[in-house]
Amino acid sequence: MSSQKKESQRQMYRHIYVERDAEGIAWLSFDQADSSANVLTAEMFIDLDAALDDIIKDPPAGLVFLSAKKSGFIAGADVNAFARIDTEVQVKELIETGQSMFYRIEALAVPTVALIHGFCLGGGLELSLACDYRIVCEDESARIGLPEVLLGIHPGFGGCVRLIRLIGVLKAMPLMLTGRSLDARRAQRMGVVDQVVPRRHIKTAAIKMINKKAALKHKGFLGRLSNIIFVRTLIAKIIRKQTAAKVSKEHYPAPFALIDLWEQKGGNDVVMMKGEADSIAKLFMHPTAKRLVRVFGLQEKLKGLGASKKSDFEPKHVHVIGAGVMGGDIAAWCALKGMRVTLQDREPQYIGPAIKRANKLFTRRLKNKYERQAAVDRLIPDHKGLGVEHADVVIEAIIENLDAKISLYKNIEPRLKENAVMATNTSSIPLEILAEQLEQPSRLIGLHFFNPVAKMQLVEVIRSDVSGEKELQNGMSFTRAIDRLPLPAKSSPGFLVNRILLPYLLEAVELLDEGVPATIIDKVALDFGMPMGPIHLADTVGLDICQSVAKILSDSLGMHMPSLLAVMLEEGRLGVKSGRGFYTYKKGKPVAEKGKNESLLSEQEVQDRMILRLLNECVACLREGIVTEAALLDAGMIFGTGFAPFRGGPIHYLEDRGISEIRQELEQHEKQYGKRFAPDPAWKDLHGYL
Repeated sequence: MSSQKKESQRQMYRHIYVERDAEGIAWLSFDQADSSANVLTAEMFIDLDAALDDIIKDPPAGLVFLSAKKSGFIAGADVNAFARIDTEVQVKELIETGQSMFYRIEALAVPTVALIHGFCLGGGLELSLACDYRIVCEDESARIGLPEVLLGIHPGFGGCVRLIRLIGVLKAMPLMLTGRSLDARRAQRMGVVDQVVPRRHIKTAAIKMINKKAALKHKGFLGRLSNIIFVRTLIAKIIRKQTAAKVSKEHYPAPFALIDLWEQKGGNDVVMMKGEADSIAKLFMHPTAKRLVRVFGLQEKLKGLGASKKSDFEPKHVHVIGAGVMGGDIAAWCALKGMRVTLQDREPQYIGPAIKRANKLFTRRLKNKYERQAAVDRLIPDHKGLGVEHADVVIEAIIENLDAKISLYKNIEPRLKENAVMATNTSSIPLEILAEQLEQPSRLIGLHFFNPVAKMQLVEVIRSDVSGEKELQNGMSFTRAIDRLPLPAKSSPGFLVNRILLPYLLEAVELLDEGVPATIIDKVALDFGMPMGPIHLADTVGLDICQSVAKILSDSLGMHMPSLLAVMLEEGRLGVKSGRGFYTYKKGKPVAEKGKNESLLSEQEVQDRMILRLLNECVACLREGIVTEAALLDAGMIFGTGFAPFRGGPIHYLEDRGISEIRQELEQHEKQYGKRFAPDPAWKDLHGYL
């Protein structure tokens, strides 16, 4: 067929185009204008409605939905549109529009196939579930899931109904309740998709599927059994109990609303579909959803800082110097994410343990043996440091010793490529001191990763007074290239995250020294919404590390060091790694020892003391310009420490609770407990920093 004839078969809409091939199959491509990804906006729905009208008027032999974007299929619904909504009625209207559109797809009289590559999330997966079949490109970038619970809601375009109908409630519920995504093979094993094929065969597979008209799968006996009301009640009770062990209904109502919805209306698709809309309308007006949508926006903001359009820097080769826990794990993560990595240390024997840990990471994350072998091949031991000359990014992660770092820099700087990023992972030595030893001080930046590297999303990209803007932007681009979130921050003791976290941890130790049991301290932190209690966290990090960081910050910022910390170290109690810290550990798990609260402080008072110190340090960081805006501070603490996401970040929480109220509480605590609670000077005009 000539290109001219092909063009005559194409129907164009603003965000969609439809082509018909010689076999009469229609190929509907999503191609959102002025965007690198497809999102289900109101305009996209208008185009889809018009395209379906034309398809119904002139039915094809089959209809295939696919994406013209390299990034993936459809990223989900337009979160920004939800953020602009003020009433339950508006939410219901938007949800019902999506439900109606996907019902039209489901009701088509021709076979329908969703061809998926890259991400297929939220509304994107809900659209594909309305199709008869789903085929996924065999690609490690494939991510398939319903992450709406992470926004404080649950699937609403029929996803709850169709996923449960397809794979049964026992498989479907865990996916929806956690918001986790699946790779291509896992999605196939669970029955969410029908086929996984190589990219070059994906269109051929769609044609065969349409021509074969394979029988549609059903959820089987267990699925039908769960439609019986008393069985649903029993299953719902079990799922509800399992969910309550992980999250609080008060803080995260969406998972519990989904369980209630299925228990009450499951088995009747029409009734449950209406229930989806009613439930989401209520959930979206809940403060948790508003705040979690804000957190999503913060995540997108950090991603945007490292966007490729801001830099032409395309790193391919990373050289890491220092094969300890941090350096080795940074190298492993970069190799996992497709970089060629050379890993340097003094002798091969020091690199071996890092390679062993990397292999465990590759085995855990990569299920395809060829992908695992490719990652192994990308991570190259290099004790002679021959990779320095070829690397686009050189990361120093050796011991925190100024002389050792300076000696290393003198050796590697003359050998660097002209545009290579030179970065340090230091957490304690000011960049200004390190940079002044270089011939080109402007090229040094900080790339401060958090432990464990494979789990912590945030990387602080540190600038000194002499760091170059291009170098900083290249550092942020590199951070996005390895699928991490860059947070630009000023060089200062502790940078942002550790500096804010430390007073919170130190106050927890003070409380412990006053007779408050560790179990109560950790409980109130978990009640607040922290992912881990501060005492358990200190043990996990290591009490020797905590003391080292605390000493650096106490010398620079005048923070008080609790005497109990020194006593613990004298007794050899280092935390999890020694088997004893504030807790005793068995097989890495803390043995909770119930103790009497000798301080007579209430749980609320215990919580307030820790959180007030954290908030006060946040304000100090804003005043000192450690980050340029409050939103970045919130993002840093959420993605760097897991600060209660449903609260929207510490500054957002501070505003919700009341600036003047918190300042007064700090003043009262200062009178009772001393100068460490003295309100930062910026509290007097905090609105000027927000």
